[in-house]
Amino acid sequence: MNFIFVALGGALGAVMRYAISLIPVKTEFPLLTLVTNILGAILIGFVVGISEKNGNASSNGVLFWKTGVCGGFTTFSTFSLEAYKLFENKSYGLGGLYVTLSVCCCIVGIFMGKRLAALL
Repeated sequence: MNFIFVALGGALGAVMRYAISLIPVKTEFPLLTLVTNILGAILIGFVVGISEKNGNASSNGVLFWKTGVCGGFTTFSTFSLEAYKLFENKSYGLGGLYVTLSVCCCIVGIFMGKRLAALL
């Protein structure tokens, strides 16, 4: 049964990621992947915060949201490929900025998500 919750959440996360990729943004900088990863970090921080706050949080709900939705939504492999391409194209400044922003903003996103959960 756990696999069903993960699969359903993963499908929802993947569809959400695809929807964001359709936003018409014209830039060399992989902005939409960065935004997706930050939103995913906020969401997973929120889910963890809620599950920590409510010790009786549904394990199926946590599997659905944390493993399924967040796993299907965030884009670490895409992030890695885009960072590699920036460095390969000798866009070292953009590549470094992208990696730094992705890591730092996503850690801040976890913090924000947990803080949002604490407000409930």
